[in-house]
Amino acid sequence: MAAAAAPASAQGLGRARPMAAAPRSAAAAYPEANLYGIVLDERGEPLAGAVVSAVGATRVLAVSDPDGHFAFRRLPYGPYLVRAHLPGYVPPAARLIQVDRASLTVDSIALTRHPAEAEALPVLAAGIGAAGMPPAVPDGDDGTHDHGEVAWRLRHLKRGVLKDAGPGAIERLGGDWFLGDSLAGVGRAVGESARLASALFAGVPWDGHVDLLTSTSFDRPEDLLSPQSWPPRGAAFVSLEAPAAGGHWTMRGAVTQGDLSSWIVAGSYRADPGTHRWETGLSYGTQRLLRDVADARAALFDGGRTVGSVHAADEWTIGPRVTIGYGAEYARYDYLAAPDHFNPRAGVTLTPTADEAFRVRASVSHRSTAPGAEEFLPPSSGLWLPPERTFSTISSSSGFVPERLDHVEVAAEREWVGLFVLGARAFRQQVTDQLVTVFGAAPPGAGPAGRGHYYVASAGDFEARGWNVSLSRPLTARLRASVDYTNVESAWLRPSPDRGVLTALNVTLPGDRRERFHDVTASVDSAIPWTATRVFVLYKINSQLGETPDGAPGSGARFDIQLTQALPFVDMGGATWEAVVAVRNLFRDEMLDASVYDELLVVRPPKRVVGGVTVRF
Repeated sequence: MAAAAAPASAQGLGRARPMAAAPRSAAAAYPEANLYGIVLDERGEPLAGAVVSAVGATRVLAVSDPDGHFAFRRLPYGPYLVRAHLPGYVPPAARLIQVDRASLTVDSIALTRHPAEAEALPVLAAGIGAAGMPPAVPDGDDGTHDHGEVAWRLRHLKRGVLKDAGPGAIERLGGDWFLGDSLAGVGRAVGESARLASALFAGVPWDGHVDLLTSTSFDRPEDLLSPQSWPPRGAAFVSLEAPAAGGHWTMRGAVTQGDLSSWIVAGSYRADPGTHRWETGLSYGTQRLLRDVADARAALFDGGRTVGSVHAADEWTIGPRVTIGYGAEYARYDYLAAPDHFNPRAGVTLTPTADEAFRVRASVSHRSTAPGAEEFLPPSSGLWLPPERTFSTISSSSGFVPERLDHVEVAAEREWVGLFVLGARAFRQQVTDQLVTVFGAAPPGAGPAGRGHYYVASAGDFEARGWNVSLSRPLTARLRASVDYTNVESAWLRPSPDRGVLTALNVTLPGDRRERFHDVTASVDSAIPWTATRVFVLYKINSQLGETPDGAPGSGARFDIQLTQALPFVDMGGATWEAVVAVRNLFRDEMLDASVYDELLVVRPPKRVVGGVTVRF
């Protein structure tokens, strides 16, 4: 759950994966740049085959060429952590690079050979090669060999363990090992296992982070000191990434423990850019009450809730000016009467100009959103918590009903490199059983459930059309900002089947009428290198958020604030430590193809606070 400068989901702060809906604030993409550099050894000689990663607004990998050079192309502006990895060399500490112009060359990255490399017992690729022979595939110096991930690994294979280690290795594994002193045997077994594990993973350029976090919710600041407040909960999260042949893997998982135990895991593979840039992945999450609790949650579960999903997508470049995107997600919710849901989407992007500064996009999608889905389906990056909150239907007779959305849009954007990006789009959508989410109240006959529980209902059906303009630009070398305005006109086709209960809870529904509303969302992202601090603020104003019970327009706001502070005094072993604090009352991801009422019909959301420590390695 690393801090990320992006609008957030209910579980975290992150952008959606490719071919999923893009965040609303991404309607105008940030300016892009090319980043160049070189990897050297301790003597100043170039190193080939080093895997270099850049982590920031996006996460990319590159491999250095025979001259040690590497390049990242089309990076969105912003701060990036850049580091290099090569088997046999000590990984240097990550370097913070501010990408703020169209082309940027960084200082050389120096790797130092590991002092124990010569004495380490080689175990990788056991049996490959013979004593005194060169590696399986020579490095070569003519610049003609393949630089793909598979070729790189073959060029750097160690020779066979039995041939390289000599007779001593066989004696250590045989002889009187099982007949000698038992304690010495245990010691040797542990030592051999540790060396084996270290060698197996030494050749893999892992990149990732571990988060130890605590979260709670409040309505007013004094609630944090109240004994009736939602007790703080601890959560642990781990993320690992590694390159593979033609792409890279990502694996993530989070777990929490308490009266409500929950965990979630996810994995994905994304191919490198090419004619086809495809991605596939899956996730699985569950929550379970471990003991009886004296509130509304006790009646929610029949042993627990489980959600699994599988997604696949592809971006097909069929020519220098045309890209087609298509994909789908299948999800299964075991707590729904109809548990299976299939969400397809497709789009086409045209780039009329050679400099790719002007783009036109058309897309169509269908989404089926289950009540409580935001608790189980993770964002692709950013702060990520396991399912901590519980939910139940507001009416026992209606049960859980999913929201179904059909969305069509056309968009265009123009980039002036180094200045700003201007975007515009028009959209139309039709929604069946729009979700309503209610905090801080309970239906008649239900006991209080606390801030960690909410109720869901259907607001009815509607159709809407609207338009949007957005502007983003770097204000200074270390500060960027965006503003997004949306104008929507909607017509409700069917009233809520739960209108009576919602009215009793003082929940205002749009009802049988046409209406127009306005939304302004602004964000600021700043990186301060001399203090290693990063701040992200998002503020959303909508004319419907503060609507009065008689339907008169009002004013209301949602916000998301994140602060990340590096802790250089605990920098150890090439890992970087960060303290992270986030406060928000924004409940859902701001997605381009989400229902325009998704956030507006979240009633009285509490403010959620997450704090903790992130260790990046």
